Amino acid sequence: MDIKSADFISSSPNISSCPQLKLAEFAFIGRSNVGKSSLINMLTNRKSLAKVSQTPGKTRLINHFKINDTWYLVDLPGYGFARISKDEKAKLEKLIYSYFLKRKNLEHTFLLVDSRLDPQSNDITFMTWLALHHIGFTLLFTKSDKLSKTRLVKNMNNYRKILIEFNPNSGEIIPTSIMTNKGKEEILQTIKSFLKTTSGQ
Repeated sequence: MDIKSADFISSSPNISSCPQLKLAEFAFIGRSNVGKSSLINMLTNRKSLAKVSQTPGKTRLINHFKINDTWYLVDLPGYGFARISKDEKAKLEKLIYSYFLKRKNLEHTFLLVDSRLDPQSNDITFMTWLALHHIGFTLLFTKSDKLSKTRLVKNMNNYRKILIEFNPNSGEIIPTSIMTNKGKEEILQTIKSFLKTTSGQ
């Protein structure tokens, strides 16, 4: 799949203000500061489509980008160690969970995790929540160029063991790097396969 156009559509503070349910959506989510905005920019061939910040927790809204006029890329708020108040954190969690439970045109979710780290409790908690609600997801290993091949394989296997507990047929993990565009084709191919299924092609 080639991305020929990527346009910002809206930033929504709640589900009711999201775009109408006309196009398939693919959600991107992960812990704060996992590299989500940079990966979205790499994926869409845009330097500043998603705003990159050095401060964790900057994404507070549901951001929709229309890709090729045929599907939406959805940039969701991060979870985890953002330095925000408990009330604000609870509000963001409600926004995130309501999106996954109520957004009927969500086709697939890409969950970003830092490839350099052992499985983190908040990542596992979110993976568990998605699995319990039968929401399909693919793990994207960010910053995979920052560690050796041996360590990368080890960390991927650690996550695969967790994924298998959810579903014996699961375990798809795509290593990514914004420096080398690693994983870009695999992500776009995954999206393309879902679009073919929904269109009946």
